[in-house]
Amino acid sequence: MTELSDREADLVSAHEQERPARQLGGGLRLGVWIVGGLLSAYSLVVVFWPVEALQHRMTFLAVALPLVFLCYRSGLSRSPARPQEPAAEPERSASAAEGAAARPEGAPRSEWPTVADWLLAAASLAVLVYPLLDFQAFRLRGSGAALTGLDIAAGLVLTVLLLEAVRRTVGWTLSIICALFLLYAYYGGYLPINWTIGHRGFDLGQIVSQLYTGTEGFFGVPMQVAASYIILFTIYGAVLDFSGASRFFIDLSFAAFRRSRAAPGRTVTMAGFLLGTVSGSGVATTVSLGSVAWPVLRRAGYPKEPAAGILAAGGIGAILSPPTLGAAAFIIAEYLQVSYLEVLLYATIPTILYYLGIFLAIEIDSRRFSTHAVPVDAPSAGRLLLRFGYHFSSLILIIVLMALERSAFQAVVIATVVAFALSFLDPEHRMGPRRVGQALAKGTLEVLPVTAVCAAAGIIVGVITQTGLGLNLADIIVELASGNLILTTVLSAVAVMLLGLAVPVTASFIIAAVIIGPALFALGVTRPEAYMFVFYYAVLSEVSPPTALSAVAAAAITGGNTYKTMMLTWRYTLPAFLVPFAFVLTPNGQALLGQGPIGTVLLMAAVSAVAVAALAVSTTGATGGLAGWPERVLAAVAAVLLLFLEPVPIVAGLAVLAVAAAAHLVRRRRRDPA
Repeated sequence: MTELSDREADLVSAHEQERPARQLGGGLRLGVWIVGGLLSAYSLVVVFWPVEALQHRMTFLAVALPLVFLCYRSGLSRSPARPQEPAAEPERSASAAEGAAARPEGAPRSEWPTVADWLLAAASLAVLVYPLLDFQAFRLRGSGAALTGLDIAAGLVLTVLLLEAVRRTVGWTLSIICALFLLYAYYGGYLPINWTIGHRGFDLGQIVSQLYTGTEGFFGVPMQVAASYIILFTIYGAVLDFSGASRFFIDLSFAAFRRSRAAPGRTVTMAGFLLGTVSGSGVATTVSLGSVAWPVLRRAGYPKEPAAGILAAGGIGAILSPPTLGAAAFIIAEYLQVSYLEVLLYATIPTILYYLGIFLAIEIDSRRFSTHAVPVDAPSAGRLLLRFGYHFSSLILIIVLMALERSAFQAVVIATVVAFALSFLDPEHRMGPRRVGQALAKGTLEVLPVTAVCAAAGIIVGVITQTGLGLNLADIIVELASGNLILTTVLSAVAVMLLGLAVPVTASFIIAAVIIGPALFALGVTRPEAYMFVFYYAVLSEVSPPTALSAVAAAAITGGNTYKTMMLTWRYTLPAFLVPFAFVLTPNGQALLGQGPIGTVLLMAAVSAVAVAALAVSTTGATGGLAGWPERVLAAVAAVLLLFLEPVPIVAGLAVLAVAAAAHLVRRRRRDPA
């Protein structure tokens, strides 16, 4: 990403759900970078020389978990400090995690891990290396439920370590949720036999066997995604960053829209989309973008709150948009056992509709606020593309390789090598050995919080699988909704958003997928539709009041009112809240995921685009001139009808929209008879 000031880096740390890393110094900083770089190198190598799945995940966590305890503060007491050594500092980045290894000149003294941190790191290494010393024997003991006392002790220690790692990286909430699931597994057998959530009960050996010795617990699908997909994409993003792609994406966005009064808002949105390929974090993209874009938006005439809303909406698009999407998208591919390219296809039309809604709202608001074009000192878009357009080639290559049936792992590794080679076309960003080492280390450091979350989420998945809780809770949800699909979907959306207020997107998706997914399946919703519905609502929790992390960070940049910014961000992103209902509630909803005949897909996409336009009119109140409440209400009704994606509702929706347009024209003529 572009370099951030100290204040902006602090904003990322303050408003990201992941906690800020401590600032390491001297030899320890170098050691962390070396270990991180080696883990990234290992992850690249195993793509072409695979290791047995469980063994690979254990090895990955054996390196990552000790780094968590060294790089993240306990938050329970102040870590001792060591004087900052005068060694040359690595380049800064917008990532909070990279703060563990880099600090600008004049920074406070580096923090030193406590004795407890070192002991926790050593214990993490011990309990994860222990099974690897005689891996086959360990697997046999686990599969035969004949664990030794040492196996059980190691599994219990690892459980506690993961709860602490999650608490350090993303806060208390997920740790408490995981602990409650463990208590349920152990004490659930004491619940009355006629209770839906009761089960036969499991002892410590059975629980440890489920979580520690196979691929149903700590080392399940979420951990597989962290160790195989996410690490590779964070390395790729780091290489793009160090090769100058971030600067190019921002410059291109400013160059592309420089003449119209809506240009500044469009620029922010486009830049957010492009930067998302490097960041993958809504808050980090919002802050990185805001550092450059807010002065331009202010000069264009945008008030503080609308400007912050545009920044937040553009930033959250970073984890909604192909070709990288967010971590949860990789989990969808694993759950569905489909290629990642297919998940990208699912996301294509919803992404287009998301940005269409933002662009239309920006166009209308530019009239509302009488904004104007702002001269920007940047080369023309044509010159930028001719000189630096090669940065797009690795992104395109990922799609092409996956279309040629190469695995997502191989595609992203090849694209990373290509991005590295292309860096030599720009002398300023040429990636020599030092930059390569920094990029590899950054790839690991950025994946540490996600790794902790994914491993701990394995506790929830493992307990749900072992006790059958998922199906029982699905039955409860369906019963509460009286078997009504619409009510079940509404309850599911509310549940996912509430969950997302407390835990990161990846964790909220995993929990909701195993609990809410079966409720939707039971009512006839297909797995792709259900998982994509849960995915979008998990992501949208980042712009949902009362937390709305991206909106809070954007308001801090512009100095705007936080609550007003949240509501404006929600307005800009409204299509993304409503379109997922079409996946689930309508027979033609699957067309929005690119499934079905091409003619149906295109027709439903066009109808949905009209619905998004109607939503923009309804929420912003302008159609070339300010619209009154009657037209806005009619436009909202038309949008809802159109999103049913069935012939009769579509015709009715178009008719209502025509009435709204006619009423608006009549009102304008009465207001402006000339």
